[in-house]
Amino acid sequence: MDFSGKTVVVTGGASGIGRATVIAFVEAGADVFFGDVNEAGAEETLSMAKCATFHKLDLADGDSVNAFAAALHARAEKADVLANVAGWDIQEPFLNNTPEFMEKVIDINLMGTIRVSRAFLEPMIASASGSIVNVSSDAGRVGSSGETVYAGAKGGIIAFTKSLAREMARKGIRVNCVAPGPTDTPLFAAASEKLQAALIRAIPLGRLAQPSEIADAIMFFAGDYSKYVTGQVLSVSGGLTMSD
Repeated sequence: MDFSGKTVVVTGGASGIGRATVIAFVEAGADVFFGDVNEAGAEETLSMAKCATFHKLDLADGDSVNAFAAALHARAEKADVLANVAGWDIQEPFLNNTPEFMEKVIDINLMGTIRVSRAFLEPMIASASGSIVNVSSDAGRVGSSGETVYAGAKGGIIAFTKSLAREMARKGIRVNCVAPGPTDTPLFAAASEKLQAALIRAIPLGRLAQPSEIADAIMFFAGDYSKYVTGQVLSVSGGLTMSD
């Protein structure tokens, strides 16, 4: 796919799926602007995607989100593509979740996506064009033990995607969602070895997804191959989840 001349915004670009997405869009010719709270990881991404631009972003801080959007709009009229990739979680039983932990999970995963989308939408509406791709999780489609609040937040992203797609369709903006299954990321690596092995055994294709394979799905929704697609959720899980 060719994204030459396109301005692409990616959240969570310091590692995992976000980093793979930054690299994929740079290789496709896009002008990529990415954010993350992890500045050290962002420097590593920049070493792999030298043409990208980084601006610090804390999804839980509305002022940080607005500053991130302002920095992009100071150099480009609008984002042609917005990829909301950033997320965070720690696996533990629901009854062990503290109120502070639950608030953080929702604030980063759900409210972060909502804040960033709101911050970038108006210039996209003014141009009657653009594509937003939100990254949820198959945990948000079918549930996941030890990730109950995270699954709730990711399920919220799916509902947000569908509702925003309905509102934006007549304004020329498409909104879609990618729902990864188990993926070879730092978040997965933090899980116990027992849980990792059990998940891999359950995947029909017999392996984890690579971050670049999730980036491929994001690029599909971002580009012209899906120009008549909006409000949809694509599971990228190696067949782990096959429900509607």
